[in-house]
Amino acid sequence: MKVAVGVSGGVDSALAAALLKEQGYEVTGVFLECWPADAEAMAGKNEPCQGDKDRQDALGVALKLKIPFKVLDFKKEYKQKVLDWFYREYKAGRTPNPDIVCNQEIKFGMFLKWALKNKFDFLATGHYCQLISTRHTKFSACSQLSGFPDETLRAQKFVSPASTHLLRSADEQKDQTYFLAMLKEKQLRRVLFPIGHLTKKQVRLEAKKRGLKVWNKKDSSGICFIGHDLNFREFLKRKIKEHEGEAVDKNGKVVGKHQGFEFYTIGQSYARPLFVIGKDIERNRLIVGGKADLARKEFAVEGWGGIHPLKIVKSLKSKGYSPLGLLVRIRHQGRLIRCKIVGEKVFLKQAEYGIAPGQVAAIYRETVRTEPTVLECLGGGVIK
Repeated sequence: MKVAVGVSGGVDSALAAALLKEQGYEVTGVFLECWPADAEAMAGKNEPCQGDKDRQDALGVALKLKIPFKVLDFKKEYKQKVLDWFYREYKAGRTPNPDIVCNQEIKFGMFLKWALKNKFDFLATGHYCQLISTRHTKFSACSQLSGFPDETLRAQKFVSPASTHLLRSADEQKDQTYFLAMLKEKQLRRVLFPIGHLTKKQVRLEAKKRGLKVWNKKDSSGICFIGHDLNFREFLKRKIKEHEGEAVDKNGKVVGKHQGFEFYTIGQSYARPLFVIGKDIERNRLIVGGKADLARKEFAVEGWGGIHPLKIVKSLKSKGYSPLGLLVRIRHQGRLIRCKIVGEKVFLKQAEYGIAPGQVAAIYRETVRTEPTVLECLGGGVIK
């Protein structure tokens, strides 16, 4: 079977490509060009674009593995679907997550369409997550879940016929299911995540064994297009001008100033011991208060989407806070909190801090009483 592997120039995607080749797949490495070549210059930087180095490293991986290498130019589409949307969200006073939209629109959107159009059976990436599929087709031989046999999961009524399930990775600290929560099931049916059963330490060791030079390359951090040592505030200022406003407490008393509500998010420190607890967008005001003012035990979303959105509001709403019920997280690597869901409202068993409009609330369910617990991501919703 033919697999198009998204090679980013990092160790995770490099090992993913290596493992698939060893398993007998016909592998092609594909580098996605998304970031404008003049991005650093626009942000006031003079050093070479990190994307050039990543592309060189990705090519080096392909040469080492002796696999074909292709480059797809998605810069125009990335600007329209991710960057422009990102700025619009901040101008509206919200806190968007561009990594999630990039996965929806680019990696598992345009890249997947390209792969299928070019007769690839699967797309693969180096994301830390696991899939299990029960579809009885020629593509169903891709159960990637390690340590939990299909029979065990079916016996506990975990999987339903003809369905694909997104599960937490073996490395809980690196798990990336949050970033994939808004993908549709049909996008995941033809996807492979070859390293989801490994920890980051194991990935580096396995890459080193295979002589992949990127085995010790530093991980990228931050949001998808600010992994280039760019200052986040300076990045926003490319499209959003500073405009001074007042910072007020809950009673409306002026306690300070700010340079624009767009540059702040709910939960962000304003001036110790004060945090941003709200925004008055019409008056260009920040509302500030103590940490206790950030605590919330409920919030609403704009609607449910993702892999199995109907399961969020229908088959599981009665389980409430009980064990093997629903859990939610509002940010990558944020804590998982037991919850119950009624329509588009989420009720938390414990208060959470810094819940901001525009963030994605990813919904999970515990499914098997084992150690570690099998945790399935059902989908999510954008917080109002």
